[in-house]
Amino acid sequence: MSSMAPATRPAFDAQAIRADFPILHQEVNGHPLVYLDNAATTQKPEQVIEAIANYYRRDNANVHRGAHALSDRATAAFEQARETVARFINSPAAHQLIWVRGTTEAVNLVAHSWGRENLGPGDRVLVPYLEHHANIVPWQLVCGATGAEVVPVPITEAGDIDLAAFETLLDERVKMVAVNHVSNALGTVNPVAEIIDKAHAVGARVLLDGAQAIAHFPVDVAALDCDFYAFSGHKLFGPTGIGGLWGKEELLEAMPPFLGGGEMIETVSFAGTTFNSLPFKFEAGTPNICGAIGLAAAIDYLRGVDMAAAATHELALLERSIELASEVDGLRRIGSPARSIGIFSFVLDGVHPSDLGMLLDQQGVAVRTGHHCAQPLMDFYSVPGTVRASYALYNTAEEVERLFEGIHKAKRLFT
Repeated sequence: MSSMAPATRPAFDAQAIRADFPILHQEVNGHPLVYLDNAATTQKPEQVIEAIANYYRRDNANVHRGAHALSDRATAAFEQARETVARFINSPAAHQLIWVRGTTEAVNLVAHSWGRENLGPGDRVLVPYLEHHANIVPWQLVCGATGAEVVPVPITEAGDIDLAAFETLLDERVKMVAVNHVSNALGTVNPVAEIIDKAHAVGARVLLDGAQAIAHFPVDVAALDCDFYAFSGHKLFGPTGIGGLWGKEELLEAMPPFLGGGEMIETVSFAGTTFNSLPFKFEAGTPNICGAIGLAAAIDYLRGVDMAAAATHELALLERSIELASEVDGLRRIGSPARSIGIFSFVLDGVHPSDLGMLLDQQGVAVRTGHHCAQPLMDFYSVPGTVRASYALYNTAEEVERLFEGIHKAKRLFT
């Protein structure tokens, strides 16, 4: 019997992916655009743009309370979008997914609704130094109002959470651990399963900021056993102004509404108001209907992509960045976490990050500069900010080369 060699899977084809993203096919300052600011927002495929345009062309109406065909179609598409997104994160039920404007609103909802009901004097909220301001400030506000305390969790020089220090902080005073799944500034992939297990062992709840994770690897809220998961559509190749908060049903049921108004009510009188069931209890006012539909279209698009291969491709771009950086005198990568997504954050001796960003933009290379809404982390590394190149599935090795050509040019100008 003759043997046959197993078929080899073709390499990930970023160029084929790029064909679906119209914004990438343009020049900026006379150069082909190199878009490396994906941690801030991702670009949108034609399929998402068309889904939004088609909603406005034929179905535009308010949802849930219309008595006509357009409203019926809009409502069906809107709630089907919820089902699509809920399945994407493996939610046990669609009504556990609350539509929000994005991760920031999701964290604020939990902090103000859950936090004001469950935090009091002597209680603690643990927040690592890696966090985005949106997962720090809401807890500071609520702790200030309730007498609880925000306690920072140390990190290592490499940019990983110091798990030994985390364990020493865990006791019965800790009521919430608020941690990002992936750091927006360094790309650190945190050991969230272990963090959740340890937090639950002392009775603490866990909120995961999934803004930077959800576009790079599968998220399974049921397997993670987190209590809340927050994410933004615009980091997931979907529209801005839409995101999701997932929560355990028993927690969401017990939490009071965050905003008051239409849709979140069951009955209203001046004698008192009763509230709607999940998820509508937390969705006051006209929602971002086209945003939800666009986000569902983004997820449908990703179903046609080999996401494991895309993740491998993105890590190869990061590895190439690290390799090229070793050839640039005075370039220092900030953070070297044990596990990372494709984020390369760095400083260059003698060049302010904002100046380097402007010089790169003149060459058509779009990066992010500054503190990345992570000032405590910048303080930890004693830098005012960094230059951050963040990769997505449509970026290429040639674009990494363009980035470093720009860095070399800037270095020559400043030295």
